[in-house]
Amino acid sequence: MKKFLSGLFLSVLVLALAACGADEKEDTGSNTAGSEEKVTLKIGASNTPHAVILEKAKPILAEQGIDLEIETYTDYVLPNQDLDSGDLNANYFQHIPYLDLQIKDNGYDFVNAGGVHIEPIGIYSKKYKSLEELPEGATILLSNSVSDHGRMLSLLEAKGLIKLAEGIDKTAAELKDVVENPKNLVFDANTAPEMLVQMYENDEGDAVLINSNFAIDNGLNPLEDSISLEDKESPYVNIIAVRAGDETKPEIKKLLEVLTSEEIQNFILEEWKGSVVPVK
Repeated sequence: MKKFLSGLFLSVLVLALAACGADEKEDTGSNTAGSEEKVTLKIGASNTPHAVILEKAKPILAEQGIDLEIETYTDYVLPNQDLDSGDLNANYFQHIPYLDLQIKDNGYDFVNAGGVHIEPIGIYSKKYKSLEELPEGATILLSNSVSDHGRMLSLLEAKGLIKLAEGIDKTAAELKDVVENPKNLVFDANTAPEMLVQMYENDEGDAVLINSNFAIDNGLNPLEDSISLEDKESPYVNIIAVRAGDETKPEIKKLLEVLTSEEIQNFILEEWKGSVVPVK
């Protein structure tokens, strides 16, 4: 009887110690899992090159504890609406003048968290092989986005086709600011920016100004297919936009750090051969 009780006591003791050990392992496992929890960062982006660049950065960010979710868009309106509503943590598709105009027009409380790259605008034509060949009265198709006009008109001025009024902010230039037009070019600014490639493919107008992201997304190579290209020193840097206050969050800072890293900059140069230019 004593042997039986003694054996029973030892069995209970072993089970109790085993249970304690299991609890300790569970606690340790829980702490380990907690320390490895990822931060999810949902970002809206144009398909090309923005989403392509983000996909390249995604595994790098994953190693640093950031799970990057990329939502792609084909227009310039919804990414800011979704950022404003909280559906996105950030977006990456627009340059600073467009962001400023969106804030002015819609009251968005957004800030520029940092620049990543520049996409030079190209002038495309199926009828002519150079700007010099453009005839008197040629029709030039521009974006109907007012925020693009200053940039496009500045490009036409830089190429010697027009002259803008002195003393104006050329990033905000309008058609009425054209004071010299030697070839009497006719400007048609009634096409949505995402539709300009189709207008070019349909041989509409004599020349079409197209943003590189739309050109690349539709199979055009700005370096080879355009008859003239915006200089690389363009101030229209594509940026990461966030709601005011979020620019100081560690995951946003890490995102910019990765996107402006040497690895990603080299990828941009190799992938697009100068039709997309990284910001130093």
